[in-house]
Amino acid sequence: MLNRVQKTDSRIENIGWEGKTLRQMLKESDDIFERTGHYQGLKDLKIRTGQPILYEKIFSHLRGGLVNARSTALNISASPIVKEIGELSFALYTPEGESVALSTGIIVHVHTMADAIKYMIRNNYEQNPGIAPGHVFCNNNSMIGDVHTADVHTLIPIFWENELIGWAGGVTHEIDVGGIQPGSMCYGHADRYGDGLLVSAELVGTNDLFHEDYLQRCRDNVRAEMYWVLDEKTRLTGCQLVREQVYRTIEEVGLDTYKAFIREAIEEGRRTLVGKVRQMGFPGEYEAPTFIDLPWKNDETVHPLARKDTMMHAPLRMKITGDGHLGLSFDGANQWDYHSFNCAPSPMQGAMWVQLTQTLWNSDKINDGAYYATSIELPKGSWCNPDYDKVSTTLTWFFLIPSFTGFVRSLARSYFARGYLEEISASYPCTWNLLQGGGINHFGKPSAFTNFEISCQGTGAAYVKDGEATCAAMWNPEGDMGEVETWEHLEPLLYLGRGRKANTSGAGKYRGGCGAESLRMLFKTESQILFSAGEGHVFASAGVFGGYPGNSGYRHNVHHSNMKELAANKAPYPTLDGDPENSAISALVKGDEVFDLNQMTGPHPFGEYDLYASVQRGGPGLGDPLERDPAAVAADVNGGELLERFAKPIYGVVLTRGADGRLAADVAATRAERAAMRQRRLERAVDAKDFVARERERVLAGNINAPVRAMYQSSMKLSSRWAAHFRTFWSLADDFSF
Repeated sequence: MLNRVQKTDSRIENIGWEGKTLRQMLKESDDIFERTGHYQGLKDLKIRTGQPILYEKIFSHLRGGLVNARSTALNISASPIVKEIGELSFALYTPEGESVALSTGIIVHVHTMADAIKYMIRNNYEQNPGIAPGHVFCNNNSMIGDVHTADVHTLIPIFWENELIGWAGGVTHEIDVGGIQPGSMCYGHADRYGDGLLVSAELVGTNDLFHEDYLQRCRDNVRAEMYWVLDEKTRLTGCQLVREQVYRTIEEVGLDTYKAFIREAIEEGRRTLVGKVRQMGFPGEYEAPTFIDLPWKNDETVHPLARKDTMMHAPLRMKITGDGHLGLSFDGANQWDYHSFNCAPSPMQGAMWVQLTQTLWNSDKINDGAYYATSIELPKGSWCNPDYDKVSTTLTWFFLIPSFTGFVRSLARSYFARGYLEEISASYPCTWNLLQGGGINHFGKPSAFTNFEISCQGTGAAYVKDGEATCAAMWNPEGDMGEVETWEHLEPLLYLGRGRKANTSGAGKYRGGCGAESLRMLFKTESQILFSAGEGHVFASAGVFGGYPGNSGYRHNVHHSNMKELAANKAPYPTLDGDPENSAISALVKGDEVFDLNQMTGPHPFGEYDLYASVQRGGPGLGDPLERDPAAVAADVNGGELLERFAKPIYGVVLTRGADGRLAADVAATRAERAAMRQRRLERAVDAKDFVARERERVLAGNINAPVRAMYQSSMKLSSRWAAHFRTFWSLADDFSF
């Protein structure tokens, strides 16, 4: 106990091990790995091999402390995003900023916090402002190490006597960040200056207490100030619990053993992932591009610089080598732009990290070993690595989420080549619709909100079964919609209904899991600003092996509705939109309807009794829909997951209705219909040579949708390598451009 250092503001020189500075330690670590290929040069894991029970005991102590910290913080948090959805995680780091172990939760941030720690080390925080016992640092700058402005890091150093032995970090997602518009991820502005309160790896507390001037700055700059300040205290409490668990572990096993363990744990993590890649991955290169639309040409609510129709290009390429290295490349991504969907390297690395933990590396011993077992190429000047550090990144996820769907599709093909069929997934859907906004709320106070129903999307189909409905998000595999009553307390919008959305599942031999929808009505507020986010003109998550994508979104709102009169007269009103071609909203409500495919809109004003339909996404399918069990198609229609009129044109299934009113598949008629559909496919089919020749003429003539043409031109300008790849594929001249 005497060796613990708790609260002090005294400066300690050279806080690294053996009298070194942290910059020296970090440089040595990088150099040793570059030279040896092993973390810290460890070829023998002495504790793990010589004392395996002790090794597992130390890991269990530390992981248990992290999970306990999260559970405790979760229960004392006031924020519904934290308490209801679990947007919270904690991690333990080495002195150099490598994650050793982590709690459950939003694990994308385990590596982003590592980047923030390394930023402080490389920028000599040890000297100015100093790193001392009891210090508290905060960061939400994605250019330093974060995903976007709404995710706020708390980082505290852990000392033993006068030596830094590690860091504890915690992160939560905030309801509002004080941006130019209300909400945690506002957009429509042109650059960072509209993003909101930016805390760039600042020293914000000493003696284990936040500086009051920092807390006051937060109160003055965000709309939901109570939630921000309480979440600050939530994260700090969790970090302190992690630190206490480290102290207890050291007191039990000794400082030298603890130091050796944290090194070995990361090297074990690296070897584990390498082994998994060698075991399950088939060596080769895999390409899986993804796109998403941004139709803002006619949206007068966004900044003039952002007012254009654009497309995002994510030409993902995955390479697996025979020695177990997994590398990703986004070479060919198009340029950053004046919108809020640009992405720094830290969130891209974090996204790769979270995908690995849900695919190849699905154990509890997850740490930054994955970082040393992989690589990622992010071309400078592109949307995923801007060369202008003032870009807006409030909603990095809008480009990031679709960009990694190709990673899971590539893994599916690799698993198939190895024969690991039960591991195959058709990827995930994008996480939309994102509802957020704010104004004077139902309590008469200025406020903001972000609804996290988005954490419950359908999952992609597996090789052996259908996807699961409304249960997870790419960034939150523990997805939870949250209670209706909690959202209605936070938001001045009543739920008229919430339910599954038919026809959101991607079709296939196995279909994706379906998405959900909600219908909201503004109540007890004169006006609110609301955003609508999601793809509407493209399918941003394709199926695999012949499977179809899940749904894209649409916008259906009603302004100046007659809902007040309907309620007063106890007349029928819609609880969901349902089938958009036979919309319950359109049938029952009068008002000024906005009903189109422009789901990605800037901040639009809404008034009391206005309606807002929020449609989530279903997962992509796997395999040819004509191979789906006809009985499963009938069950989908009976269960409300597939509209009856689509059973025949998509699946070739002929349905009959029994005396009990339920539908069943007519097996003989279905067999005949599918045979006819296959014949029609053959009649429409075009030889691949002829198809490529025909499309090449379109490329030469520039006969391509304008945003797509501009996207490809940008990619060719940024990357001569990708440009050569494009020209070679279409047999174009070396100087071809659009």
